Amino acid sequence: MQFDYSSKNRRWQALRLRILRRDRYLCCECRRYGRVTDANTAHHIWPVEDFPEYAFASWNLVSLCQGCHDAMHDRITRKLTPQGERWRRSTPPPSTG
Repeated sequence: MQFDYSSKNRRWQALRLRILRRDRYLCCECRRYGRVTDANTAHHIWPVEDFPEYAFASWNLVSLCQGCHDAMHDRITRKLTPQGERWRRSTPPPSTG
């Protein structure tokens, strides 16, 4: 099932804005390297296509600029790149116990 990222999905749009505000509209990947870059994308660390249960989890979202977001996914296979996998490995789901 394809996730609805459109402006019609009000729940997603509200969460996206909340994440961008949380991260001060700055790219978290660029910030790791001392660069200051505006963010325009809320990226699912654990891909929503594979983990739909995490689609609306704030802990699973990070603000990225377009260049960094493009670097997180292989645009043909939609799978995470090594850079995207690094974020996923360093962001485990919260324990439910």
